[in-house]
Amino acid sequence: MSSTVPLIVRLLASSVSVANRAGKIVRDVMSKGELGIVEKGKDDYQTEADRSAQKCIIAALSAQFPKLSIIGEEDSPENDTEVPTDWLVVDADKEVLTLNCPTNLQGVKEEDIVVWVDPLDGTSEYTQGFLEHVTVLIGISVNEEPVAGVIHQPYYKSMIGGEKKMGRTIWGLKDAGVGGFTPAPPPDSLIITTTRSHSNPLVEKALQVMNASQILRVGGAGYKVLQLLEGKASVYVFASGGCKKWDTCAPEAILSASGGTLSDMLGNRYKYGASVGKPNKTGVLAAANPDLYNYALSRIPQELKEALAK
Repeated sequence: MSSTVPLIVRLLASSVSVANRAGKIVRDVMSKGELGIVEKGKDDYQTEADRSAQKCIIAALSAQFPKLSIIGEEDSPENDTEVPTDWLVVDADKEVLTLNCPTNLQGVKEEDIVVWVDPLDGTSEYTQGFLEHVTVLIGISVNEEPVAGVIHQPYYKSMIGGEKKMGRTIWGLKDAGVGGFTPAPPPDSLIITTTRSHSNPLVEKALQVMNASQILRVGGAGYKVLQLLEGKASVYVFASGGCKKWDTCAPEAILSASGGTLSDMLGNRYKYGASVGKPNKTGVLAAANPDLYNYALSRIPQELKEALAK
């Protein structure tokens, strides 16, 4: 990989290739039928796919960029670093390598970067067979701000040259653009995407005040943001503290690169530094463009904001 390419572009290009490999691991675990499910908490599950995909991502990126800070969803012992050699991906996406890096990111060093990894976003959906909701997320932050990200869909099906291809990887770099898909304009009517399995009275209240024509209840933060990017939904609303930084870092970076916005339900942007708290305590609000975002934020009553901020 050319050393003349700025670090942030090289890291994003490598992350695309690593996410592809992690997606194959996710599919392989499912095809073997031995998911190895562990219940981490109420409605919070981990599978062998979560564990192995994370080990692949961290091992591959650490081998190439040893000074990175990498934070993954799944806890693993410090000495649990042995992985099969074919997980140590060294390829880099050629299209990403051609990106014009924004001036303010050209001098970034490895020590300045925190990578947030959700190896399998939508684990509940994975175990229940809602495989289209499943994504692999790699988010890249600099100075606590998400600047680049990858969303890989292991079960996305497409036809290329008459052959069926499994898996799709989309990516974004702030002020440089997005790739791997074709962004679409928002739907003509207001369509909200929200949680499939983590609702509560606050979540439902936030949905009611939006006056949406339709509410889509799906799994995974990555999949919800994909709905915004592909014009299937207008706004993503989740008035609860159930999300974590590894759920939103990559989606926020890609959404921002395409002209959208992601924040908490109060209108504040989350920070993604190495020492920040992991939970997104004040929910998630995202939209495909500033007008839709401002509309959604204006609809949230003060009492709901106060309840979330407690």
